Amino acid sequence: MRTVELVCSPDLEAAVRGAWERLAAVGLPSLARNAHPTNRPHLTLAAVDDFPPGAQRRLAGLFGAALPLPVRLDRIAVLDGSAPLVWLVHPSPELTALHASVWDVLAGAPGQRPWHAPGRWRPHLSLALRFRDADRRLARAVAGADRPDGAFVAGRSYDGQSRTVSPLGGADHRT
Repeated sequence: MRTVELVCSPDLEAAVRGAWERLAAVGLPSLARNAHPTNRPHLTLAAVDDFPPGAQRRLAGLFGAALPLPVRLDRIAVLDGSAPLVWLVHPSPELTALHASVWDVLAGAPGQRPWHAPGRWRPHLSLALRFRDADRRLARAVAGADRPDGAFVAGRSYDGQSRTVSPLGGADHRT
């Protein structure tokens, strides 16, 4: 599997990591417990089995032109399916257009995950996975009542087979 993701500006990343830490501190599920070096707040735009020829170059061009992209977080919610706890992202027209452009680049790619498709995608930053039976009210209280803003500053792709990331353009604050 290959993903297409946006990574956060330092201030937005700090806000999300703070929520991760607060959830873990009260014993709730949290991505703070994931010690893998690729674990960081991100917005997934698409996931496919493999990129079609030329896609990585085209995605880098899209991100180079569109980023940084201002973003505002919305409410904390639990999504259906595997029931992750997430911070919903306000879907600005610019973000929605970038998402659609990513899907145009990946048209025909094998294994497109339908929950990321335009019209079905719910933009969010994950706070915890498999949150189904945890205390939602406490999670909302400790994760944060505010709705921080910041920017998406770079694109990356996660390779599920090698468990590595590769840059896709923009100006990431981490090296």
